[in-house]
Amino acid sequence: MAQWTSAVGAAQLARQLGSQQSRSAGPQSRKPPAYRALADGVRLLVLEGRVPVAARLPAERELAMALSVSRTTVAAAYEALRAEGFLESRRGAGSWTAVPAGNPLPARGLEPLPPEALGSVIDLGTAALPAPEPWLTRAVQGALEELPPYAHTHGDYPAGLPALRQMLADRYTAQGIPTMPEQIMVTTGAMGAMDAICHLFAGRGERIAVESPSYANILQLMREAGARLVPVAMAEGLTGWDLPRWRQVLRDAAPRLAYVVADFHNPTGALASEDQRRALVEAARSAGTVLVVDETMTELPLDEGLEMPRQVCSFDPSGSTVLTVGSASKAFWAGMRIGWVRAAPEVVRSLVSARAYADLGTPVLEQLAINWLMSTGGWEQAVEVRRGQARENRDALVAAVRRELPDWEFDVPGGGLTLWVRTGGLSGSRIAAVGERVGVRVPSGPRFGVDGAFEGYVRLPFTVGGPVAEEAAVRLAAAARLVETGAGSGAEGPRTSVA
Repeated sequence: MAQWTSAVGAAQLARQLGSQQSRSAGPQSRKPPAYRALADGVRLLVLEGRVPVAARLPAERELAMALSVSRTTVAAAYEALRAEGFLESRRGAGSWTAVPAGNPLPARGLEPLPPEALGSVIDLGTAALPAPEPWLTRAVQGALEELPPYAHTHGDYPAGLPALRQMLADRYTAQGIPTMPEQIMVTTGAMGAMDAICHLFAGRGERIAVESPSYANILQLMREAGARLVPVAMAEGLTGWDLPRWRQVLRDAAPRLAYVVADFHNPTGALASEDQRRALVEAARSAGTVLVVDETMTELPLDEGLEMPRQVCSFDPSGSTVLTVGSASKAFWAGMRIGWVRAAPEVVRSLVSARAYADLGTPVLEQLAINWLMSTGGWEQAVEVRRGQARENRDALVAAVRRELPDWEFDVPGGGLTLWVRTGGLSGSRIAAVGERVGVRVPSGPRFGVDGAFEGYVRLPFTVGGPVAEEAAVRLAAAARLVETGAGSGAEGPRTSVA
């Protein structure tokens, strides 16, 4: 493990430990020694992502003063953490958090099951819904009618079809963010946009600050690009970003990029407030960090009357600090691989130039389909259908999980497509493995973390409803019972040590 990439102050760590103790307070048969309780508290904060991996911990004397305990207690706790693989130290450099060498780390992103496997398995691995009809069929028919003039060209439009670039620019302008077509590049989905941005701004070894947890596929894309990921824990509940932590990381780690999801964060569903958005843009600008904002969930508010904050790019309309990534995949259909980047014209030109060595351009027919939807009003109607589907699925899944798994904890988000669930002290990785055997596929928490955090979580998307949601919860409960009794983990113990 490399040396620390962020730092946790003594007062901050003391507050987190105190909050953790109050949350988990309950009857205990025997109180552990003070050093053991402190070591367990720090270990749990690391496993839950509240303290990032590779974060420098305070010196023993500083933490002892903040906690009003002896330095001997802190020294013993640090030694226990080192012995268990959760702390590394180097003379003159201090001590920083780690995960044990044998801890299974996420090795890949999330991929959908092939359609032929869906008959026997309920797939909760991918946050994507079936296409909203008849809008998909109508959009493709409209695109075919508009295709002939483009068929007489070479078909390569590295920046995107001019008509769609104009359409997207006009939509931003209508939302109060003046935008020119020159500020838009159409990409092959949001993943294509992120791949282009990472290759342009973050070469191998560059630091990228990411929310912790964050979207698994983007984290894997960044890893494969050779980036050094610097995790920044989300605020408690669904309250968005922890701004003091973000300011500290931007100042101390000086990342080249920062990647965030402001609207219905994936996986937690958090919605960042307008004040948080303004403050993060200011902090990124001051640090010289390019802030990449993923807006793939922005059109999916589900609660009636929910007032959406202004988009992050409204606090940087020139696009010099904020790069906005949008997509049709979540709001419309994952099979429609159309994404886009909004940025300063010079950034778009650089992205377009670099694209010549990647995919050259985005499929013309799909661009025409999205342009047809947006120009005819079909987009708004299709997205409204999508919101209705997601709302019904969310409510059904929430009710089913609460009934079948009352020990599991989660906050119900006001939008998006995902539920972030604490699994009652059980290993999310074991539940995922056993779930495959009992017919339900669910991604474990560590896929959404950096270096093994979030072992006690799973992500549940709102992709099924009605009887299927109820059966999914029944199968998850069966998997949880197998893990709890040890039947799902061979000779290993019945519970993981995350609670």
